[in-house]
Amino acid sequence: MFGLGGQELILILLIILLLFGAQKLPELAKGLGKGIKEFKKAQNEIEDEFNKTMEEPSKKEKKA
Repeated sequence: MFGLGGQELILILLIILLLFGAQKLPELAKGLGKGIKEFKKAQNEIEDEFNKTMEEPSKKEKKA
């Protein structure tokens, strides 16, 4: 994952723990999860709109 080993990830997590404290970590993780969920939702909506747009010309050609 990003070229990081286990020791590097543990060090990064410890630094985050020291900076934000144990009580803020669940709140930060929750916010990060919501952000990722919203990003995926927007990505799916864009893909659906793109697919609809690509299907419309083929439907019009069949009717004509």
